[in-house]
Parts: sequence; structure tokens; C-alpha cells
Amino acid sequence: MKEFKYVITDPEGIHARPAGLLVKQAAGYKSAVKIAKGEKSADAKRIFGVMGLGVKTGEEVTITAEGEDEEQAIAELEAFFKENL
Repeated sequence: MKEFKYVITDPEGIHARPAGLLVKQAAGYKSAVKIAKGEKSADAKRIFGVMGLGVKTGEEVTITAEGEDEEQAIAELEAFFKENL
């Protein structure tokens, strides 16, 4: 399992547009991809799970990937977060 932490810098947090992009990105991997905020976590391939976390600006999330392409998934997701969130 691979993971990274990221502090959200988007002024609106993880709202509908970037959440949709994240789900689309995560769906491209065979690995299980999770996003967590505090004690709550969600499947990053499900829009309602991601939106349900209610992540705001300045909050830290942890992204984990576990599976056969976890290395690639984490590297690309980290770049995605830096560009979009």
C-alpha cells in the first residue's frame, strides 16, 4: 500500500467539479484508491463518497492506493492533487 497526504488549497475545497475529475482519474487504476479526512474515508472512485467527506480549504486528506498499479496511481494522483486542488 502506498499513500500521500495533501492539504487542500482550492478556495472552495473539494467541490463537484474537482471531485468528478478525481473520480474519473481514480477509476483508471486497477488498485483500490481511498481518500480519508480525519476518521472518515471513502472510495475515491465514487463521487458521493468523495463529496460526502466535505473537505474544505486548508484541510488535510490522505490518499491511499493498494493493488498491482499502486506506484503509478499514487504518483499520478499526487500530481493531480497539486494541479487541481
